[in-house]
Amino acid sequence: MSSPGGSGGSSDGRRLFVGGEWVAPDGGHYAVVDPATEETVGWAPEASRDQVHAACAAAREAFGPWSRTTPEERGAVLARASDIIRSRLVPYAELAQAETGATTGVARGMQVGVAAARFRRYARVEPAEWAIPPQVNEAGPMGKAAVMGALAVRQPVGVVTCITSYNNPWANPAGKIAPALAMGNTVVVKPAPQDPLSVYRMAEALESAGVPRGVVNVVSGRGVEVGEAAVDSPDVDMVSFTGSTAVGQRIGEVCGRSMKRQLMELGGKGAAVVFEDADLASAVAGIGTTFSFYSGQICTAPTRVLVQRGVYEQFVDQLARYAGRLKLGDPRETGTVVGPVISAAHRERVESYVELGRKEGASVVVGGERPPLARGFYVAPTLLADCGPEMRVVREEIFGPVVTVTPFGDEEEGIALANDSDYGLIDYVWSADVARAFRVARQLRAGGVGVNTVARNMEAPFGGFRRSGVGRDCGSYALHAYSEVQSIVWPG
Repeated sequence: MSSPGGSGGSSDGRRLFVGGEWVAPDGGHYAVVDPATEETVGWAPEASRDQVHAACAAAREAFGPWSRTTPEERGAVLARASDIIRSRLVPYAELAQAETGATTGVARGMQVGVAAARFRRYARVEPAEWAIPPQVNEAGPMGKAAVMGALAVRQPVGVVTCITSYNNPWANPAGKIAPALAMGNTVVVKPAPQDPLSVYRMAEALESAGVPRGVVNVVSGRGVEVGEAAVDSPDVDMVSFTGSTAVGQRIGEVCGRSMKRQLMELGGKGAAVVFEDADLASAVAGIGTTFSFYSGQICTAPTRVLVQRGVYEQFVDQLARYAGRLKLGDPRETGTVVGPVISAAHRERVESYVELGRKEGASVVVGGERPPLARGFYVAPTLLADCGPEMRVVREEIFGPVVTVTPFGDEEEGIALANDSDYGLIDYVWSADVARAFRVARQLRAGGVGVNTVARNMEAPFGGFRRSGVGRDCGSYALHAYSEVQSIVWPG
């Protein structure tokens, strides 16, 4: 096993990690840009299609031996990786901040800190088999009468391609790699092109933790052929993807042709249903995270707010005042809440949606103009009120610090508006009547519902309905996602 700096070194993130070696990329390098300063953070490797397939082949070769290790051995590697990541939290967070534009608190706590916690979580060994109640079979064509025992066993899927999102280059890959390795799979990780350098640091940590050669591979690139090769390789058994619905659909088509397993965490346009009896301060504070958390670049944000008419004006006023107090600017400065979005192209996309909202008849209550900053891809937190359910700004995922507010009348209308969406990842309900809140929650077509909170339970299943995805992960559900279930039966 090579050292973290083997084959010329990986400390600058300029080499691919394939089969336990740090390999020079066939396609050269491309610049990774700090969205807050527009300066070059580093140079990322551009893999060729052949190199991606070589990574998949290395993962296939490593699968047999790794899958035969004990869960305790695999857990020990993950625990050591967690410790290494925690010991390097500050430099890792500084790199993540430079790549993503995250604030210091987000980079340390929600990016690197969560990644370390996820490796630690899946270092905990859980039972991979469970007994099935015996069945009494009558005598017949299949044999004599017998009592049949049965056992269900979780088996690894095989080689898993993990394609990760740009909004969290630590927690998102860790949430795929850790449970996949815990179940005995091997992985090929294709990071988002905007911030791959952090994922190479994660590979270094895993290498230092003793992960065998070929068990973890990382290949990056801006070209679509890199991701395509990681999906269509005949050595790959499963694809775990986080990203846009459009890309997820294309991946699903390829996986369907060869019956590859899929885990898809796609887009979201979360509805927040706020009733007249709600604690408005709590609702405003929760929904206000839309303006700040990752600068709105998070699929779980409640960006589509539905407010009962009796408190509509009051709610809009309070949310406008909340948004107006948010400090926007350099994410490295103390007190900054809203940093930049990931790129100039994405800034233009978000701004185009704000302008579209104006044309559709929405009222721009807060924001709507580009902040007067000399450098960086900043978008002012924007509140669009008086929105109708037919508007594109209400129906389409913007993925920026933009929230829409729409009034509704009774409970039935609120539920109907919330469900009038192509998406269904996470919705929210605010009401002082807990019985009503849970009654409404059960009628929402979403993979998760927050009742009077935007917080999550990280052991709860995570995933979406409709175009928000396929499958569930987090907690023990991730172990199910990265495994096949085998039945073993015998006569008692």
